Amino acid sequence: MNIHEYQAKELLQKFDVATTRGEVASTLDEAEQIARKLGDVDLVVKAQIHAGGRGKGTFRNGFKGGVHIRKTPTEVRELAEEMLGQILVTHQTGPAGRMVNKVLVAESAEIAREIYFAILVDRATAAPLIVASTEGGVEIETVAAKSPEKIIREEIDPLAGLQPFQTRKLAKQLAFESSQLKCASKLFEGLYRTFIAFDCSMVEVNPLVVTTKGEVLALDAKFNFDDNALYRHPETAAMRDIAEEDPREVEASKHGLNYIGLDGNIACLVNGAGLAMATMDIIKFYGGEPANFLDVGGGATEEQVTEAFKILISDKNVKAILVNIFGGIMKCDVIAQGIINAAKTVKLSVPLIVRLEGTNVELGKKLIAESGLAVIAADNLADAAQKAVAAVQGRKS
Repeated sequence: MNIHEYQAKELLQKFDVATTRGEVASTLDEAEQIARKLGDVDLVVKAQIHAGGRGKGTFRNGFKGGVHIRKTPTEVRELAEEMLGQILVTHQTGPAGRMVNKVLVAESAEIAREIYFAILVDRATAAPLIVASTEGGVEIETVAAKSPEKIIREEIDPLAGLQPFQTRKLAKQLAFESSQLKCASKLFEGLYRTFIAFDCSMVEVNPLVVTTKGEVLALDAKFNFDDNALYRHPETAAMRDIAEEDPREVEASKHGLNYIGLDGNIACLVNGAGLAMATMDIIKFYGGEPANFLDVGGGATEEQVTEAFKILISDKNVKAILVNIFGGIMKCDVIAQGIINAAKTVKLSVPLIVRLEGTNVELGKKLIAESGLAVIAADNLADAAQKAVAAVQGRKS
């Protein structure tokens, strides 16, 4: 789950991480009122979407940039009018862009220096890892490609946590002046406490800035959370903005399905994440393009299978559906009945290729064969993928 920048700042402030003053607005009146509340200071107005590159983005109405600085409440209102309710296109949104429903109005900081700082879970060690660089304000991938020697890595013992000597070491490596070491160390420690407290998989601050007054501030923050731990944090789960998510993924989550939309035309319905990945790979191997990742899990019900089919059919790019089930906990006859009911409910208009293997497989195949549905049976995974690709190519011709 991702959250907006203004929400990230709210979480950081709970652990005394220094940041700029500001509030979020969803109307022109709110934007102007916040600007008046902040007083006689330079104000930055930021479009709130789940994507980077906002400053260099372009709105569909022709307005350039999702981040601007203004000086008066009236100017803030005028700027908000250009952003709210408009679609912002950045290099991360793709050509479809994202609708801007909120803007952050905050006090602008006079930046003397920008730094990159992130805490994430290192999959190799299964422990927290700090990644930092003196090259802030740009994507860390760019730094890694052009100046890998400027990336600092600091491993954290998950039992001991981030130690004071590590925060001081990082502050020195990031070239903070002696007068700034204490503030920088405090900020690092606050970020780590935030990371642990909310079961984050990543907390990224880019840029972390030093102002012309010598202040050390987290100017912009991005959070990723461990979805499996959200049940422990209802207040965090409540921050979810489904308007920023793929509607199909939102619908899938309501029914306990793991779904990720892709750009292909062969829909996949599989039980098990590993099998789903293998299914996508073999579709590619035989010249096809998967339309999604969909794992119905090891104990899916008929209702879940029906809902899964509805989600797959809602994708207008889908030209065929490949069902690949290995029955272990989930019995093949149960999934077969679910496929039959789903196909009749949604009135399939595309070829359906089914490969079943495992517990009660013969009974499952018999149910499908006697259902009267135009199902293309497959003997194995390679056969299923080839038949799915052939079905799509046949529809094109």
